[in-house]
Amino acid sequence: MAIVVGYVPTKEGAAALAQAGQEAVLRKTSLVVINSDRDGAGEGSGDLQKALDDLTGQGVDVETRQLVRGNEPAEDLIAAAEELDAELIVIGLRRRTPVGKLILGSNAQRILLDAPCPVLAVKS
Repeated sequence: MAIVVGYVPTKEGAAALAQAGQEAVLRKTSLVVINSDRDGAGEGSGDLQKALDDLTGQGVDVETRQLVRGNEPAEDLIAAAEELDAELIVIGLRRRTPVGKLILGSNAQRILLDAPCPVLAVKS
């Protein structure tokens, strides 16, 4: 089993990655970082590498999956959790207005509702 974490180069993504690392240490399991990039811009790769190096230094077995398939991030996280038989998904949350949720949809909501395992949602 593993912990799956969704990472985007934001303060919410950094918070999710940090919490997922703590959970991996507590549960003595591996961590799979999903960076789902719809357009292939690859922003924030330096920040991600630094965070991964920190986790590896703490003894966490980390695998990174850089996905550029045009899927919604929720689809990639749910698929990875199912494939790995994950014990936990960790995601970062940001505040959105009700109208913003209606117009743009919510990856977090989709993950919370469709995940095959428990989901830990963290704020930055």
